[in-house]
Amino acid sequence: MKDNHDIIVLFDGVCNMCNSFVQFVIKRDPKGVFKFASLQSNTGSSILNHHEYRKDLHSIVLIDGDTLYTESTAILHIVSHLSGPVRILSLFKMVPKPLRDRLYQFGAKYRYLLFGKQTSCMIPTKEIKSRFIDLNE
Repeated sequence: MKDNHDIIVLFDGVCNMCNSFVQFVIKRDPKGVFKFASLQSNTGSSILNHHEYRKDLHSIVLIDGDTLYTESTAILHIVSHLSGPVRILSLFKMVPKPLRDRLYQFGAKYRYLLFGKQTSCMIPTKEIKSRFIDLNE
């Protein structure tokens, strides 16, 4: 992982599962390497446009420098840089990407049904507010 830039996680800000994942990452990222923005925000849209990403917003998106990761690859890239035993999940990189992404897409398709949806994006606490780059909108 490169040290001279922010590594940005774009997530569905109204998805309960996605918000839980962001909280999970924050707890296991004591150095504050990852910054966050919702896909629905102007910041998220601007970042996606900059990287010429025009697909449906059913995926977590990770931007590390000039590299954009989506779906299972984004998740595995994130967990490989977290502290604790969760890093072992990065071994799933050995599973072929098409299979990993099919599983990811299934979860993404039913995430609102299984975990629910909020009416607005989450509001971070004072302790983690600095980790979010789209709060001034």
